[in-house]
Amino acid sequence: MVRVYRIPQGKKKSIFGSLSVTTGIILINVVLFILFSILISTKFLSIDYIALQPANIFAGQYVWTFLTSMFMHGGFFHLFVNMLSLFFIGSLIEKILGQKRYLVFYLISGLIAGLFFVLFSLFFPADFSAYAVGASGALFGLVGILVLLTPNLPVYVMFIPIPIKMKYAAPGLLIALWIISATTSLGLGNTAHLGGLIVGLAYGLYLRTKYPNKIKAIGRHFS
Repeated sequence: MVRVYRIPQGKKKSIFGSLSVTTGIILINVVLFILFSILISTKFLSIDYIALQPANIFAGQYVWTFLTSMFMHGGFFHLFVNMLSLFFIGSLIEKILGQKRYLVFYLISGLIAGLFFVLFSLFFPADFSAYAVGASGALFGLVGILVLLTPNLPVYVMFIPIPIKMKYAAPGLLIALWIISATTSLGLGNTAHLGGLIVGLAYGLYLRTKYPNKIKAIGRHFS
């Protein structure tokens, strides 16, 4: 019999009814991607109303894009990769944290990731007028939690055919994305990824401190 270890939490029904929070987030991302794409392509809305742009934020405009940008993607492939990653990573984190705590953390990590992108644009001029969209900032927050809760969990990264322990995969992926961004014309929002990862590591450290025995059990279970 497999014993399931969870962080203590209140018993409340999911806001998505019978669906898991992860499934609900994925559905929202898909629906809003289609809706936003239609609105932008028909010129009903400008991209400024949806995507996060540091220049707009520092001008005191479109502040809500900290949230809307988390649910918009740069194309179908961008959406597919992020939602596939969310399905596997988010489902595990949701079981460990519980639905309410998981949802709150997902949103907070995405918002702080956006804040990192905006603040660091002051040091990276190319980002100041760039538009950022996608769930990867929040995803890196989830990855950061797993680094501390399940450091030895074997995962597959990008196109590498062999599993890599999470404690090596997370920083390796971040470095790889920085290299890709520096050597190509792809805009990957690396400062947002870094912000999300830092938030995840901070929360993972908090959980390890508050629930040491449960976290050790979780780490052993997923090693």
